[in-house]
Amino acid sequence: MDLVRPHPVLFAGLLVVFLVVGGVLWRLRERLVRSEQERRRAAEELNRRLSELFSLQELSYVLSDSLELDRIVEQVVRYAVRFLDAQGALLALVGDAPGDPIQIAAAEGTLSGLRGRKIAPDDAGLVARATGRDHLELVRNSGSESTSIVPGFDAVAAAAVPLRSHGAVIGTLVITDPREAQFVPEDVRLLSTLATHAAVVIANARFFEMVRRAKDQWETAFDALSEGIAVVDTDGVVRRANRSLASLLGVPVSTLVGTALGDALLGTGKAQALSELLAGTRRGERSAPLVLRSERLQRTVRVNAAHIAGAGFEQSVVVLVEDVTEQQALETQLVQSEKLAAVGQLVSGVAHELNNPLTSIAGLSEFLLEQKELGKKDRGHLQVIQEQAERAGRIVRNLLTFARKGTGERDLVDLNDVIRRTLSLTAYDLKLKDITVTRELSGALPEVLGDRHGLQQVVLNLVTNAAQAVAENPRDRPREITVSTWFDGQVHLRVADSGPGIPEHVLQNVFTPFFTTKEPGKGTGLGLSITYSIVESHGGHLTIEPTPASGGAAFRVDLPPAPADAVAPATTPAAGQPAATTAGAHFVKRTILLVDGDPAVQRTIKALFARDGHDVEVAGDPQHALDLAQRGGFDLVITDARAMAPGKRGVLLAEELVAKLPALRERIIVATGDVRPTTEETLTRLGVRYVRKPFNLRDLRVEAARLWEATAVS
Repeated sequence: MDLVRPHPVLFAGLLVVFLVVGGVLWRLRERLVRSEQERRRAAEELNRRLSELFSLQELSYVLSDSLELDRIVEQVVRYAVRFLDAQGALLALVGDAPGDPIQIAAAEGTLSGLRGRKIAPDDAGLVARATGRDHLELVRNSGSESTSIVPGFDAVAAAAVPLRSHGAVIGTLVITDPREAQFVPEDVRLLSTLATHAAVVIANARFFEMVRRAKDQWETAFDALSEGIAVVDTDGVVRRANRSLASLLGVPVSTLVGTALGDALLGTGKAQALSELLAGTRRGERSAPLVLRSERLQRTVRVNAAHIAGAGFEQSVVVLVEDVTEQQALETQLVQSEKLAAVGQLVSGVAHELNNPLTSIAGLSEFLLEQKELGKKDRGHLQVIQEQAERAGRIVRNLLTFARKGTGERDLVDLNDVIRRTLSLTAYDLKLKDITVTRELSGALPEVLGDRHGLQQVVLNLVTNAAQAVAENPRDRPREITVSTWFDGQVHLRVADSGPGIPEHVLQNVFTPFFTTKEPGKGTGLGLSITYSIVESHGGHLTIEPTPASGGAAFRVDLPPAPADAVAPATTPAAGQPAATTAGAHFVKRTILLVDGDPAVQRTIKALFARDGHDVEVAGDPQHALDLAQRGGFDLVITDARAMAPGKRGVLLAEELVAKLPALRERIIVATGDVRPTTEETLTRLGVRYVRKPFNLRDLRVEAARLWEATAVS
């Protein structure tokens, strides 16, 4: 059998086909291999990206769990070391103000020792350098060279990425010595993502810290204010209040929140004015502050309100409540002092002008009454004239007491003793009116320095006013007066009564001169004004205490205690005090110089001493008086306090006489109606005698006799 041999051409074709198919299969195999490698690389990249994503998600959960800056920066560096498999990481924050040092807030691994270090902004290290740039900086040194991270610390490989927030660099994140001692592109991308995320969270934490600190400062100031503050809603209900308001209302802050401010402050049903103020404030009106009297608190408060911008639908209003009880009292006292000063000037001028005519009327009527040839009817008329002149003189003296700003004498005074003696004087009259007086006098009351007679007049006026008030009580209401004293750094006197109290419209005028609620002829309206003036002249205060719930009225006197080194001044005849007289002294004719520009006074005094056999020479002006005095031969010089030294403003004629003629010091009597304390002080310093106008002739005659007796003894 013959074998069939393939045709050479066919064999060649088959070989070509085989080679072509083999090549295709080989290329297909190569492509499949490359595809598998790419798939593996893609899978690895996907796994890495997923790992990064999960890590970033884990970090996000950790960072969102807290807004505390310290915890956040610690977590950032800890995760940065883990993500990049680095040996060290740190996070530095710039200061709040330009030029502030950079502070390393957190550090991990080989950089942990840098935590808390401060770096100068101009340092040449990587940390300071990175905070001044906008892009990530990679450092990879060759050989043994290293890069300075901060002074004293170097690294072979490092990356620094600035932390930016709202267009400003707030810090930098630095990673040192990563795996394989270099940063691959994936590391750079992860580091940038981490830095961006960290910057947002750190900025939020900083903002939160600023808000928290501002809130703490605001709440501290809110509670530290002495004025009461409340935030109220549209219904006037307190939503927030500070401790001062709660203290004023006498309740805890927690109790105050949720209550109506008007009811808590003024009482139920008495907050109409406050409600109108709040309503007007919500409408945008600028209302004047309200000054309200709280019967519930027994205090006077000033209330102001302001709308809170952006308060929303509730239209909340902030309300400022001030306790102005003491301020009002001081303002009232200031107004009262100004009134008294103005009226005092008027009164002193009027009283001063009345002194001379009253002196003449009283003196001449007294002089005529001593005439034996007077008929009974004429004597009766003259007695009426003299009595009315003396009555007018007492009124003038009261006016002068009211107008004076200084006390006539200063002595150590036991106020309790003054009270006891005054109550003894009024005991019988009070008993007739069925008035009970209770004494609550402190046993440890220090003395005060002042005028005993003036203080006695204060007590007498207050007790008399209280007695007149309780005398009007109905039978079923007790008639009681309580006089108490105590000491708490000042000496206090209170006179309280169970009378009907003082109406609100009267309170403002109680101390006003000539104001009275009594019927015509039963009061001059000067009692409390004089009392106020006397207390003020002692450096004290007279106030009306708030009306108690039981009714009545209470006046309180506050006086400073006497200084520890105070010594009572010695009283001598030179200051106008009485001296012993020698009865039956032998008559000696005297020559008297009278210096007074009032013809009526001249006539009165001349008549007085001429009847006793003395010679009186009158000087119509101070210069004439000086000329006559220098001529000599006068046993007595009587000069008016208004007579001034010629050519010397503010210098009394008495001063000039003593300066030029010292021997006359013991022979001068000054007749004064001057209410200025400086005049009295000058006369006391000079050591000359003085009598107060209006005076009667008996006073002047006795004082002259004492002077002559004293000069005869000397």
